[in-house]
Amino acid sequence: MLNNYQSLSIHWNKITGLLPCIIQNFISGEILMHGCMNKKALYLTQKNRIVTFYSRKQEQLWVKGERSGHFLHVLTINTDCDCDVLLILVNSLNMTCHLKRNSCFIGVKTYSTIFFYLDKIVRDKKYLDHNITYTTQLHKQGINKIAQKVGEEAVETLISFLNNNIKDCINESSDLVYHLLVLLHNHNLNFNCLISNLNIRRKND
Repeated sequence: MLNNYQSLSIHWNKITGLLPCIIQNFISGEILMHGCMNKKALYLTQKNRIVTFYSRKQEQLWVKGERSGHFLHVLTINTDCDCDVLLILVNSLNMTCHLKRNSCFIGVKTYSTIFFYLDKIVRDKKYLDHNITYTTQLHKQGINKIAQKVGEEAVETLISFLNNNIKDCINESSDLVYHLLVLLHNHNLNFNCLISNLNIRRKND
């Protein structure tokens, strides 16, 4: 949330009492949408930790997700260097766009975003009873089979590096990471758990 200094530094008068707000997924880094806030919208957003905008068309406040149920849960809020734009990091696993897309911005995918959605796909396929994909079948076979596959892929990855075969190094490493994701989700863990842990280690290093 904004501290007192940041709140007092906001230049509300630059654009008639409204601030443009960029909404970004905290985990994937994906830019989800853009909206505007007035002072009351910002106050409610910080108080309830749910993104609340001001609609210029309707001339009233509106809570993102109040109709769809796809709320944007606020983790942090920051201003830019000129204190006239807000960047809001949110936790969102649902569709943000009214066109039933994750983001209102089409075709913008970073590497971290792609990995985030791979992690989500592996998680979702764990619960698809009638799905015949490899991922779903692997989930159904259980921990022993998944652990076996991780072990096999780890050995194949090591061999590819020892043989200095760059193409195989990339392919086998990709297979290893994929099967490790399946193993994580078998224990209701995810890639974000690793990122959080690595971040803690980095700070303590």
